Amino acid sequence: MKKHYSEELNHLKEMVLRMGGLVETMTHRAVRALVERKREILADVVEMEQQVDRLHIDIDEIALGMIALRQPTATDLRFITAAMKINTDLERIGDQAINITEQTEKLLSVPLVKPLIDIPRMAEVAEEMLKAALDAFVRGDVELAYRTIKRDDAVDQLKDQVFRELLTFMMADASTIAPSMDLILVSRHLERIADHATNICEDVIFMVKGKDVRHQDPPE
Repeated sequence: MKKHYSEELNHLKEMVLRMGGLVETMTHRAVRALVERKREILADVVEMEQQVDRLHIDIDEIALGMIALRQPTATDLRFITAAMKINTDLERIGDQAINITEQTEKLLSVPLVKPLIDIPRMAEVAEEMLKAALDAFVRGDVELAYRTIKRDDAVDQLKDQVFRELLTFMMADASTIAPSMDLILVSRHLERIADHATNICEDVIFMVKGKDVRHQDPPE
């Protein structure tokens, strides 16, 4: 019975990681399509979202079933509840990737307002944060979780920089307003992805330490 329970915990972890891999790929493809101006890169993103939605339901059902039937100890209960919360953040990252896809579809139909520099950098940092957050979850690595949380400030700064630059374009030329707003929305979606990665790291810290660090600055 104990072996079977351990297998169930591992299966839950694997499902969360599978979902994480899907939303990572969705985000990467949406931004890559924008940067390389290749619509065909977006082809599988919507299909991936459907897989994410199915996993979102399946993971919650498995986790709730384990809580009801297994009466897990405190440590295992924190793992299962963390998996459920991370599941929700991953589903929302998938939603943000779809939002970026929709903005990209519009932006591919018009000339770029300016060369894309900060948005690809934002995407790179946000994707690295997500990968690190999932690694921290797998390893129960609190230090990696704290280091990843600190990177959120860099994404916020890049988002502000994107807004300031595009605002100057919009003020100078009204014809740039629509595509500039789409780029600003892309930057906001990337910022939200980084926020969700931060949430995952906070869940990892609670899972390992039993410590709620939401709304607190990470230690130096």
